[in-house]
Formats: sequence, C-alpha cells, structure tokens
Amino acid sequence: MAFETVIGLEIHVELLTDSKIFCSCSTRFGANPNENTCPICIGLPGTLPVLNEKVVQLAVKAGKALNCEINLMNKFDRKNYFYPDLPKAYQISQFDLPICRNGYIDVTFGESDKRVRINRIHIEEDAGKLIHLEDEPISLVDYNRTGIPLIEIVTEPDLSSPEDAVEFLKRLKSILEYSEISDCKMEEGSLRCDANISLREVGQERLNTRVEIK
Repeated sequence: MAFETVIGLEIHVELLTDSKIFCSCSTRFGANPNENTCPICIGLPGTLPVLNEKVVQLAVKAGKALNCEINLMNKFDRKNYFYPDLPKAYQISQFDLPICRNGYIDVTFGESDKRVRINRIHIEEDAGKLIHLEDEPISLVDYNRTGIPLIEIVTEPDLSSPEDAVEFLKRLKSILEYSEISDCKMEEGSLRCDANISLREVGQERLNTRVEIK
C-alpha cells in the first residue's frame, strides 16, 4: 500500500504600513517593549478601531498579484480566544467574507510546472509576543506587535512534498517583495507559515485528517 503526502499552507504576511491596522501606533520593528502601544491596540474599554486604508489597498494588491477574485463586499469578525499576548481576548479577523478568493500561483517544481490554488486571502491583526525567561517561573509580554496588519494567504492542499512547499514559498515571497506588499523578513516575523499535512493512499481523492504544524 503506497501513501502520498498532502500539504496545504497558511501564510501570515505583515504588510508594509507605517501604522497599525486599527490605530496610529508605529509598526517599527525593534522598538523598546510596549513602546508602540495605545488604548486601542491593547484593548482598553471604550476604545473604537478605525481601519487603516493602506491595509485594504495592500490586501487588494496582493489579491491581484496572486490572480484572486476581489470581493466587493467583505467584513470583519471577532475570533474569540484567551491568551496572554491577546489583550482584548479576541482577534479582529475575517471569516465568511474575506477580501480575496480563488487565486493561484504557477510554480516550477523541478522540470514540471504546477498551479497551486489560493483558497482565500483575509485581513487580520497580529497578536503580541511572549518572552519566556530561562530558569524563571514567569513570562513577559511585549504588545508592540499587537495590531500589526496581516494578510493570511490560505492555499488549497495542492502540494505533495516539503520540497514543493519550499519552492512555493520562495515564489510567493518573491511576488510579495517585488510588489512591495511586505518585506517578508522571516527573522522579524514578517512572513510566517503553518503547514496542514495529511496522508492518503495514492489515487485516493478524499482528504484524511490533517495535522497543523506551526
């Protein structure tokens, strides 16, 4: 019995903006801890978000660069979960009406070309960052990253090996950098990828239970 690997990717991309998605705080990397924060991005009661227009423009630009359909009607949703680096206890994201759908990237794998389908691109805000101290019973939280604008690019499960996934990410990274959508500095967290992986018998169409690897 022969098996094949099935891989789909979720890529989080920080957008090239000077300010955060719902407030005017700076997006500069490397600032002192909690320097780039305000009542909006740390979720104090009574504060109201105002959408950064540049974020929408860059998300649409990404959609066009990745051959997507641009949804004229889209909305934001609350993704509720509790974690110390998420001060509001919810993340503002998009669920059923994302800004882009049904795109693709043509990638060369070895001597063959393959079309990798893009299921969706949606806009969301980033969470903060936890710093775990060695040999200490506490963790520190830096909220500078909270509210940094992201797009999440979700592929269909069209990849069949780690090597294919790497080639796809290289191609995607070059498109995003050339289009000035993101600087894609992985060492700064500007490009992060989760892999959804499953196995199935060769020739089987049905997808089996997947495992997400961050």
